[in-house]
Amino acid sequence: MIRNKYVYWISTISLFSMLILTGIFYMVYYEKLVIYFESYGYPIYLIYPLAIAKIMGSIVILFYKNSLLKKLAYAGFLFNFILAFFAHVMIGEFDPFPTIFMILLLISYFSEEKTGR
Repeated sequence: MIRNKYVYWISTISLFSMLILTGIFYMVYYEKLVIYFESYGYPIYLIYPLAIAKIMGSIVILFYKNSLLKKLAYAGFLFNFILAFFAHVMIGEFDPFPTIFMILLLISYFSEEKTGR
């Protein structure tokens, strides 16, 4: 039981601190991200909403007790990581971060279920 809590908190804090930082970077380094989003074929108007969603979803998972909101945030992040993975694959570039983030997300979700939080 104690081990599950450690696994949950280590995976959750490492993942969602990175997501909050990337959300902030999306807002600060907007001009550089425009180039990446255009090269992946995504519209650039998604940068700010995606940044806000990353920050708000991370806050919901870290601090809120509402089970439905947490599950929606986990699902949103899972879709985000899957789409990011395939966006990199489709342009012929492999980036390990979507895969690492997806693994951390799944560890966080399933270890949270075991701890009963």
